[in-house]
Amino acid sequence: MINNPLFYIFGEVLFDHFPDGSRILGGAPFNVAWHLQAFGQSPRFISRIGDDPTGHKIATLMDAWDMSREAVQTDNEHPTGSVRVLIQDGEPHYEIVTDCAYDFIDSNLLEEKQTPGILYHGSLAIRNPVSRTALQAAKARHQGKIFVDVNLRPPWWNRETLLPLLHDADWVKLNQAELIALCPNEHGLEATMQAFCAQFDLETLVVTCGEQGAVAYDRQQHFISVKPPASTAVVDTVGAGDAFAALLLMGLSKQWPLKVTLDLAQVFACALVGRRGATVANRAFYRAFSEQWGL
Repeated sequence: MINNPLFYIFGEVLFDHFPDGSRILGGAPFNVAWHLQAFGQSPRFISRIGDDPTGHKIATLMDAWDMSREAVQTDNEHPTGSVRVLIQDGEPHYEIVTDCAYDFIDSNLLEEKQTPGILYHGSLAIRNPVSRTALQAAKARHQGKIFVDVNLRPPWWNRETLLPLLHDADWVKLNQAELIALCPNEHGLEATMQAFCAQFDLETLVVTCGEQGAVAYDRQQHFISVKPPASTAVVDTVGAGDAFAALLLMGLSKQWPLKVTLDLAQVFACALVGRRGATVANRAFYRAFSEQWGL
């Protein structure tokens, strides 16, 4: 176990339930932590699971993947998170169960020491004031960068709670629709990205655009874009953004040039959409990338 992890990943872990009856481990922060673990980064995953068969399954899978459960709390009152995934016109839509264990991450159970490195969190787990308070406590002890991965899942978000999180961020990742929802008075992608970065004083903003790839804008006023090859085989796009985020975090930690980071994030996300679900329980899948990239 690394005493001072480079990555602190805060938020939900759950099971995605697909129309064909299959059930796959997920939750954006968990997916990111899973990928980082596979790339040898030993992230500290901060979440909460129920004391139920689903929670026990998550614990077993984390152990098998050598992920630390030191910061994963157990809830005796609320169930482990779950989401029903509906695929419409090739895009996933989500029915998210409320009052799950990850909504009640207890700030009193968090470690009290100062944390270095990168703190990653999304916007779904802070829908509940209990977990929101826990995130505030974690941020108060954090001395490094903060990466916010926006996931606007109606009705589980509002501006009053989200905007302060963006003001605290160094890096933000969101999709084009989310950017427009949060910055509706600008016209054109680049102008909107510039306005968003200025509003929240960001170091880097990354906007994903589905099959059109992604665009980044940094404090040096550089726009950098990547686009997946037309030959990319797609099984489903669930978790593609999380795979992309995991490589953004790697690039930020290792101080890769932004163009290199985006290129590798795009390659990894393209590989992920060729498989069902948001994570891959196959070490060889990750090893091939690690060897190619010298990780």
